[in-house]
Amino acid sequence: MSYSKAFADFLESRNFKDLEYKTNESLATHCTFKIGGNADFWILPKTYTAAKDIIFAANESNVRCTVIGNGSNILFSSEGYRGAVICTSKLCGISVKGKEISCKAGTPLSRLAASAMKSSLTGLEWAYGIPGSVGGAVYMNAGAYEGEISAVLKESEYFDPSDGRIKTLTNAEHSFSYRHSVFIGSPYVILKSVFALNSGDAVEIKAKMDELMAKRREKQPLEYPSAGSVFKRYPGFYTARLIDEAGLKGYRIGGAEISTKHAGFIINTGGAISDDVLSLVELIKEKIYKLYNIKIETEIRYIV
Repeated sequence: MSYSKAFADFLESRNFKDLEYKTNESLATHCTFKIGGNADFWILPKTYTAAKDIIFAANESNVRCTVIGNGSNILFSSEGYRGAVICTSKLCGISVKGKEISCKAGTPLSRLAASAMKSSLTGLEWAYGIPGSVGGAVYMNAGAYEGEISAVLKESEYFDPSDGRIKTLTNAEHSFSYRHSVFIGSPYVILKSVFALNSGDAVEIKAKMDELMAKRREKQPLEYPSAGSVFKRYPGFYTARLIDEAGLKGYRIGGAEISTKHAGFIINTGGAISDDVLSLVELIKEKIYKLYNIKIETEIRYIV
């Protein structure tokens, strides 16, 4: 463990008041892939102020840190993480005003979709059943079934560690594109987002959500740990179909397998380590490039 007494003292002084933390914590228990070594610090801020203070204290103590949501689109290294992993899952809450929903970053995306339905607001049906957080969805412009976060987002509040201020971005300032936003590769930490939706019929909205959830259960290997779709869609092609046509369904390295149910998923069949997944990713990339002269890109974040 990479130890910083100043940082540890800071955490202890705040423990369970406005944050929770553990040391030497298994990351495999905090992601949907169920893969990962131990983090030196696992921290759950309960307030925006706590999140700001944690990041400031880590920087002052030369403790590197990374911020995650629900861990649903992440592959942690099996070697662990030397530093602090900050999880936003305690920054959770929703408020509805007219056709707008304000939502804290750690709120589950499915909970946001359900709240919209209960308020007879349409536009987020596609998000129901996605296991990520609102902040994670905004971070990567998540989408499914012809829907995307960028189509319904009004604005976001974020913390800028460079000057310690909380700032606001309009939709246009997010620089959204396919599975991309201005937050990717930046030090900014998403705190809250506001969504502008349309009026609808709650019964019809729920029916659509149930229909899409049924499709997920039918076509996706939800019974296994995974990080969802591994690769971005290549323009004009469905990447999962390319992987299937390349004959890679069911191919396995260690405990990781290209799902026989959906070739876009790599699943943890039991005991998989991060190198197993990374080796499969490289195998797929090489095979697709050799067959189709296409370079596909990963959608999941690898945290090492």
